[in-house]
Amino acid sequence: MVLYEYPFNESIRTMLRLEHLFDRLGQLIPRETPLDHHFALTTIFEIMDVASRADLKSDLMKELERHKAQFNSYRGNPAIAEAALDEVIARIDHAYAGLNQLQGKAGQALTSNEWLMSIRSRISIPGGTCEFDLPAYYSWQQFLPARRRKDLITWTQSLMPLAEGLNVLLGLLRDSGTPHKVAAQSGQYQQSLGAGRSFQLLRLKIDPSLGLIPEISGNRLMVSIRLMRQDEEGRLKSAQQDASFELTLCA
Repeated sequence: MVLYEYPFNESIRTMLRLEHLFDRLGQLIPRETPLDHHFALTTIFEIMDVASRADLKSDLMKELERHKAQFNSYRGNPAIAEAALDEVIARIDHAYAGLNQLQGKAGQALTSNEWLMSIRSRISIPGGTCEFDLPAYYSWQQFLPARRRKDLITWTQSLMPLAEGLNVLLGLLRDSGTPHKVAAQSGQYQQSLGAGRSFQLLRLKIDPSLGLIPEISGNRLMVSIRLMRQDEEGRLKSAQQDASFELTLCA
């Protein structure tokens, strides 16, 4: 099954973008080639750019506090396993402590590294990191993979509290939804979200053998899904066929 996720607000959109970048970084750093480590460094700079929003850290900490208060309210409930509850609260506390110890914005510590910032200023220019533009960076790329990897891990340390906070919050959000099977008629599906509950994330799983791509739009009252099919030139066209998929709304 192919999973698609659709955020209902800007905060979740930012969190998903950062999660995507951290996932890419986690795949690139263990690799060996200079090219992989070049794109790992590019990803670090992208994370810094996305995380530069002034209130991101405080927003994550407020969300962690809100979740902790909610879980603490479950104490004494015979339907709740205390050990599992303690484990979740411990994860929230650890993520909160890491963000609280973070000085300034995520990655701010790296801005004092002039060598890294010289690469950052050139990396968005097409071909801007050639050896004649940045000979010191080219020299670094010739180091053994283990040495480059060690440097990359050192540079990402100040970003890890942000990654942990995102992992905890998005995990709790995804766990809040219950998946159910729905059917689209003639490639169209709509669902009223109703009043009194604010959803933050939609998750959609569809069988890849159908060759269908969901085009999702939504607001606090309604979600609409149109199933599309890609032609040989990559253009999306409406698929006028019945199909089923798994839908999860997370609040």
